[in-house]
Amino acid sequence: MAVKRKLISTRTLESGMRIDQTITDSRTGKEMIVKGTYLDDFQIGYLRSKGIASIYVSEGDPDPDELEFHMSAKAIENIAKETKADAPKVEISREVLKQVGEGVQYMFSNTDSENFAEASQNVSRELVKAVLSNDAVAMDITMLKSSDDYTFRHSVEVATMSMLLGKNYGLTRAELEELCIAGLLHDIGKSRIPNEVLNKAGRLTDEEFALMKQHSLFGFQILKEKQNFSEAILLGVLQHHEKLNGRGYPVGSPAEKIHKFARIIAVADIYDALVTKRPYKDPFSQRVAVEMIMAMTDELEMEAIKTFMRSVNIFAVGSMVKLHNGEKIIEYAKVVQNFDGYPNRPKVVGVDTGQVYDLLNDSHYLSMAVDKLQAKEGEEEKVEKTVDPHAQPAPPSPDTPLPADETPV
Repeated sequence: MAVKRKLISTRTLESGMRIDQTITDSRTGKEMIVKGTYLDDFQIGYLRSKGIASIYVSEGDPDPDELEFHMSAKAIENIAKETKADAPKVEISREVLKQVGEGVQYMFSNTDSENFAEASQNVSRELVKAVLSNDAVAMDITMLKSSDDYTFRHSVEVATMSMLLGKNYGLTRAELEELCIAGLLHDIGKSRIPNEVLNKAGRLTDEEFALMKQHSLFGFQILKEKQNFSEAILLGVLQHHEKLNGRGYPVGSPAEKIHKFARIIAVADIYDALVTKRPYKDPFSQRVAVEMIMAMTDELEMEAIKTFMRSVNIFAVGSMVKLHNGEKIIEYAKVVQNFDGYPNRPKVVGVDTGQVYDLLNDSHYLSMAVDKLQAKEGEEEKVEKTVDPHAQPAPPSPDTPLPADETPV
C-alpha cells in the first residue's frame, strides 16, 4: 500500500493519525510537532488551540528506504550498539524451488507412472541438499513464495519447513530424506479430488468438504500401491490432519498412534495455510499465524510447536517494522535482535526516537507487538490459485544440473 497524503480538518483529527507536515512556532521558529509524528490528544488540542484549521496527514506505511534516510542520530547510534546478527538461515535458490515445484506438479499429474517413486527421490534430492548443506537452524518464512500455483508451492513450502523442523527435532539424515518426500507428497491425494471442488472459490458444501477430507487417505492409497514407500512416509501422508485430541481426520487417531512425521508436517501445513491468501480467505500475518500455532497445544505436539518456534524467522535483523499496541502505531522501528524460540518478540529500535524496545525481556512492552510494513503499491500479495493437477509437465530428471551461481533468495 502506497503512502497517501490528504488534507483534513483538525476538528476531525483522531489520536494515532500521522501528521505529514512539520508544525513550527511562528514566534520562535521551534519545531513543535515533527512530520511523521503519530498525534496524541495533547498534540491535537495544541493544534486546535493555535487556530490551525487543517493539516496534512498520511495513511499507509512509508517505504523502508525513506525510513532509513530520515532516521534520527540516536536511532543510528542505538542500532549500531544493539544489533546482533541472526543465526544462519536456510538459503534455497529460485532455480531449485522452480525445479522442485515442477517435479511436484509432474508427480501430481502422473500418479500411475511406473517411475513415480524414482521421480519423488529425484525431486526431493536437491531440496534435501539445500536444507542440509550448512549449519542453518532457521529459515526466513517469506523466502519460499516460488509459484502462484497453490498446491505445488504449498507442497514445496511444507516439505522445506518440515525438514528444518525435523533437523532441529533431532532426526537422522535418512529420516530427513524420507520426511522431505512425505512433505512433498502430503497432498498427493488431491489429485483425486475434482477440479471444481479443489478450485472452488466459495464455501464448500458439507458433501464437498467430506470429500476434501479424504485427500490424505487417497494419498496414502496412491503411495501404498507403489510398494516403494516406507511406513513412515505413508503415515506422514495419511495422518498430517490428525490431532492429538483425536478430532482430526481421516481416522480420528489418538495421540499415541500419530507418527512423528505427521506431527511435524501438521505444524508446517497449518502455518503455510494460515499465511497464504486464497480466493476464499485473506491471509493472517506471520506474527498472528505464529501466535495461533502457539495456542494449538490441544491439537499439535508441544515439542513440534517449540521446534517450529526455534526454526522460523519472521522479522529479519535489519528489516523495518511497525511497532503498535493493537490499536495504533507507536512508531516505525528497525529489528536489531531476534531471540531463539520467540520469533514474534524481537528487539527493535525506533527510527524517530531511537528508543530500544525489547519486546521479550522488558515488561514495559508486553502490550506491544510488531508487524511487517504493508507492501508497496503494485506489490500486493498475490492470490494463490490451485491449478489443474492433471496437467502434463515434463518429468524430473536426476541429471539436470543446477547453476552453481544461482542467487539464493
